Amino acid sequence: MSDLLNGNFVDERTGARAWQLLALVLALILVVYRETFAGMAATWLRSNTFTHGFMVAPISLWLIWRMRARLAALAPRADWRILPLFVLAGFAWLLGELGSVVVVSQFAAVTLLVLAVPAMLGLSVARQMLFPLAFLYFAVPFGDFALPLLMEWTADFTVRGLRLSGVPVYREGLQFVIPTGTWSVVEACSGVRYIIASLTVGALFAYLTYRSAAKRVLFMVVALVVPLVANWIRAYMIVMLGHLSGNKLAAGVDHLIYGWLFFGVVIMIVFWIGSRWREDVPPDERVAEQAGVALSASLRRSAIAALAIAVLALAGPAVEWLIGRNAPADVERIALLENVPGWTETPESVANWTPRFENYSASRQTAFKAGEQTVGMFLAYYRNQDERRKLVSSTNVLVLSDDYRWLRVASGGRTMAGASGPLPVRTAVLRAQDGTRLVVWQWYWINGRVTTSDLKAKAYTALSRLAGQGDDSAVVIVYARQEPDGEAALAAFVNDAGQVIERALQRTWETREER
Repeated sequence: MSDLLNGNFVDERTGARAWQLLALVLALILVVYRETFAGMAATWLRSNTFTHGFMVAPISLWLIWRMRARLAALAPRADWRILPLFVLAGFAWLLGELGSVVVVSQFAAVTLLVLAVPAMLGLSVARQMLFPLAFLYFAVPFGDFALPLLMEWTADFTVRGLRLSGVPVYREGLQFVIPTGTWSVVEACSGVRYIIASLTVGALFAYLTYRSAAKRVLFMVVALVVPLVANWIRAYMIVMLGHLSGNKLAAGVDHLIYGWLFFGVVIMIVFWIGSRWREDVPPDERVAEQAGVALSASLRRSAIAALAIAVLALAGPAVEWLIGRNAPADVERIALLENVPGWTETPESVANWTPRFENYSASRQTAFKAGEQTVGMFLAYYRNQDERRKLVSSTNVLVLSDDYRWLRVASGGRTMAGASGPLPVRTAVLRAQDGTRLVVWQWYWINGRVTTSDLKAKAYTALSRLAGQGDDSAVVIVYARQEPDGEAALAAFVNDAGQVIERALQRTWETREER
């Protein structure tokens, strides 16, 4: 009776309907962005690094179910202030799709799900579910970008450890030679799997074990640093084990088995230590959380919010469809190059090597000769890019990390003084099994814009599509034998052929026909 006099009563039917409307909104988002979520699930299936993604949503729902009594004591009330954030997330998804940046689209799609909760139920309800909602981001397959850096760190630590142990080492890139054999740091040695698994499980452990934000953050730092350092130690131990056993142990499958066993033991120790400082919720606080009473929600307000979210959710895919409906026909061939002053096209091959770029619309590989200098050129042209076919991708590289014929031993960047102005190039040195060394220069062409940055290339592609100019892009790769003077040969060729290549790519872009 006192609750009625004070106006503080819970309208259970209205609250239940608000939750039902939220369920409908979430279902709509899942359906509208089904290709994005299906792409996430496909990565979970394909990659052992992200298999944990299948468990993220069930764990998040379980965490919310655990606090159902606390949530039932709160009155859901739609908060329209969240809608501008919803617009920004939808725009981010659109940019990700237009630029073929899958991870941006996936993060944005998950953000739409997360923002729907405070938009439909209010900040007070969403605040109680803050961690379960944030935990959903672990479902996004993210982290592969760190592979090169993690592999470099692993190689650095292993080589230093071997030298401190008295083992002589000759290193070149990610490959090093010791008296008993040759070792390479490949993607499986990077430790990215251990780090992602540790962060996911560590976040859940910290949330369930601690109450203070400081302890949770501290444990997450430990969950990041420990597997990183442990992976370095693991790599060093595997090489030493192979060295001391005459390569009878720690090779092949043994290599990976020892790695996961070592990682499992390390993580168990970390969690055991972390559990010694656990902070349980006092009984009186649990009672207080279940005893709270709040005002009833406005069903009309929730319905209007649901309608607004539905419209905004449909806006991004609708704009993408409008932009893509007049996409031109695919490219059959790259326009022929004009004569390059001082250079003659030759069937002579610089080396038996082709860059590992895939799924392009058209490509061309040839060589040019001037006196004693021979330079190879590889062009790959992309149009109508999507998740499968795109210029900038982790699979589009000069050399694969497990390539047994070619090894990348150096990389860097420089700016050339080209005929049409400064030209940034990405540099690399490759070594073949027979000792042949290539100097390689690379840059991207995005509808007339030149860059060596993957991020800028993606941004230029998205902006170009937004402006209705399509997503035509290309990679330009030139290479020469390092000896006698490959750098000088490439500099001369780029200076003479830079504008010729630019005009050929421009003509390819101009010969576009609608489907």
